[in-house]
Amino acid sequence: MALPAVDQARLIDELLGTLIAELQPESIAIIGCAGGNGFERCKAAGLRRVVGIDINGRYIEIARRRFEKTVPGLELHVADLQLQHEIFKPVDFLYVALVLEYVDLHPALTNLRRHCNTLGMLATLTQMPHSTLKQVSTTPYTSLLKLSDVMKLVDAAELVRQAAQLGFLLQRESTIASSAGKQFKLHVFELGGAGPRNSSSKE
Repeated sequence: MALPAVDQARLIDELLGTLIAELQPESIAIIGCAGGNGFERCKAAGLRRVVGIDINGRYIEIARRRFEKTVPGLELHVADLQLQHEIFKPVDFLYVALVLEYVDLHPALTNLRRHCNTLGMLATLTQMPHSTLKQVSTTPYTSLLKLSDVMKLVDAAELVRQAAQLGFLLQRESTIASSAGKQFKLHVFELGGAGPRNSSSKE
């Protein structure tokens, strides 16, 4: 995802830094953390507790080797967001970037609710459809094409509707464009919050 033609790792990392500065949580869970993308942002912000979740055990081991001695309060778990309950104790902020495209939305959101503190925040980044670009970008790594078989773009209205049913009230949403030309939708929710604060669009 760090290739210029994809450029999603940088986007995910920079957006996380912006959200941490805005929301100022004390604890965070990064869902789909891979090898630890974003952990440096958490360390720099002085978060007291950082939880990383990924379904791929190899990625978790890479993250452990890279960060377990340098990121205070680090917890790492191999887990399936759709299936496993009570993976970790609830946190103030859940960051879910480009993960919902690969899971069933309702069980995933239900499980996210279990792991979010009351008045905690949930930020989701999802890919939007594009008239010319493929859902899975073309790269030299042809094995990534297999993702096309399991990737399903998330309907933004359905995401907001299902989140609201579980108590996640939309605070704001925005559209973000990567340098590769793809567009993504950011939704920021509060569990038990008071409802929308503002909406914006960023090109």
